[in-house]
Amino acid sequence: MNKISDHISYKEATISATGLRLGLDNTPNSKQLHCMQDIAYNLFEPLRKWVGGPIKVNSFFRGEPVNTAIGGEKSSQHMRGQAIDIDDTFGYKTNAEMYHYIKDNLDFDQMVWEFGTDENPNWIHISWVSHRSNRKKLTIAKKVNGKTKYIHEAHK
Repeated sequence: MNKISDHISYKEATISATGLRLGLDNTPNSKQLHCMQDIAYNLFEPLRKWVGGPIKVNSFFRGEPVNTAIGGEKSSQHMRGQAIDIDDTFGYKTNAEMYHYIKDNLDFDQMVWEFGTDENPNWIHISWVSHRSNRKKLTIAKKVNGKTKYIHEAHK
């Protein structure tokens, strides 16, 4: 397999610097791969069309060994292929603009405004599921006294 969707390569979706450094396998199974294709086609591709150019994929699939090695949440949707972290590296739209577009126009399960400022997050975590209705859960991640604190906003 070369591509997850029109604008996400398989390599981009599965690469992990930590996994490579530690020699960890980060190969999704068929169910995880199907979930990756679902979020790519139902969330990422419509967003990319609106953005009008490339969007940096910071993190997509993380197998359990990779997720553990990076200190990810034990129940991370990344391990199921249902979450993707994106960034405005290429400058077509800001992270805040993408966050608000997703919130107002696309279906999603969870979206996290990851750190940054009140005006723009450092990156956005978004997830999408197909086995139940998406929750449209909005969360803000902030550092408080050196620890990550998650503030849950009202549902859309």
